Amino acid sequence: MPVVANPIKFGTDGWRGVIGDDFTFERLALVAPVAAQVLHNTYFPTVGSRTIIVGYDRRFMAEEFARVVADAVTAVGFDVLFSETFAPTPAYSWAAKELNALGALVITASHNPGSYLGLKVKSAFGGSVPPEVTKEIETLLATGVAPAPTPGKVEKFDPWPSYCRALEGKVDISKIQQAIASGRLTLFVDVMHGAAASGLGRLLGEQVKEINSDRDPLFGGGAPEPLPKYLSQLFAVIKNHRQTSQSDLTVGLVFDGDCDRIAAVDQDANFLSSQILIPILIDHLTRRRNFQGEIVKTVSGSDLIPLVAALHHLAVHETAVGYKYIADRMLATEVLLGGEESGGIGYGSHIPERDALLSALYVLEAIVESGLDLGDYYRYLQQQTNFISSYDRIDLPLASMEVRGKLLAQLQSQPLQEIAGKAVIDCQTIDGYKFRLADQSWLMIRFSGTEPVLRLYCEAPTIEQVHETLAWAKTWAEAN
Repeated sequence: MPVVANPIKFGTDGWRGVIGDDFTFERLALVAPVAAQVLHNTYFPTVGSRTIIVGYDRRFMAEEFARVVADAVTAVGFDVLFSETFAPTPAYSWAAKELNALGALVITASHNPGSYLGLKVKSAFGGSVPPEVTKEIETLLATGVAPAPTPGKVEKFDPWPSYCRALEGKVDISKIQQAIASGRLTLFVDVMHGAAASGLGRLLGEQVKEINSDRDPLFGGGAPEPLPKYLSQLFAVIKNHRQTSQSDLTVGLVFDGDCDRIAAVDQDANFLSSQILIPILIDHLTRRRNFQGEIVKTVSGSDLIPLVAALHHLAVHETAVGYKYIADRMLATEVLLGGEESGGIGYGSHIPERDALLSALYVLEAIVESGLDLGDYYRYLQQQTNFISSYDRIDLPLASMEVRGKLLAQLQSQPLQEIAGKAVIDCQTIDGYKFRLADQSWLMIRFSGTEPVLRLYCEAPTIEQVHETLAWAKTWAEAN
């Protein structure tokens, strides 16, 4: 019996699937013209354009899949600006806004393993389209879009120059370059074989030390996700450098496969997620750049974020998980920074899109202007807020979507009253279930919307308490 592909569904940022199974040329050729038509329905009254940006990352056959998109979109009458090279997804979002396009269709599977590819749909304003747009795409797939009497045309463009100029205008590039040239700052960059390759080199010069910069569609057997388990090479490089060099400051920066997520490694080879970088960026941008505006965080963000925001008298707004919700808020009000625990950070002074290269430049500017190692900067903020915590997350595969449904029903009908021996004092349901415990730690239980996966998040005073709570949650899930 032939395998029936899963229905085409959009997750928190795009449609993704296994190459040759869910994600095929035929299915992409169905989705692309529908996405173009919905972008036209949504944004043509504002931009008056019939042009769609089409771009891609460095995954297996990404260019070929992107050409299928271009052909399908032009067949229904839209013009295409087709990238002549790989580039970060934020570069295509920037191009959509800068070039007054209807939006961008980007071939990427972001941080997923190498067997995956996907399609991200970006808006005319330069960010992820809101949920109602992807819902309209899913609905319109049933009828499709008729070919146009006159096909559109395809022109090639290089997305890098305009994008780099935009980023250079937002930071003190020369100060960072001088710190690197003088040996005061040593920068290692792990691009994880992805679309960030060459990015910081273009912006800062040849002295940027890039690793994993070759194209490897298998990503070294792992996934292009900025997590400690994939960063052994970067940890080793930094440890070796600190043993042999007298440079004042050393930092490692890490990007995911399409360069919209970031993490860092300090000079002692400690991993720093965006749960740590976001508070540092808030402090730097308010203290040294006098930025103002609301801080937007997802419900899974660290409690340190609102505490640092309070130091600078900034309001905080909390959203469900998914950068499109942050983007919606950025369009509605003045936002300084919006960030999510998985590494996506964006800025109200730019486009409503997570942008890892801009975040990298701001992190480097914070290091150079403060004179602090990132780890020391983090400890300084902990002292200022009198808040010390640890954080971790695990993604737990479930046996089936039926098991997922059973767990969800149990949480709805029998809310947890105690977790790992601690009383539950509050439960938020913005996205999943976030249980705040008696010792001010929290556990968040959230279900993937598209696959049988349970996501467990925890922040607690010590890493031992974090692991104890996550282990309890894993046992709970497996027993039900």
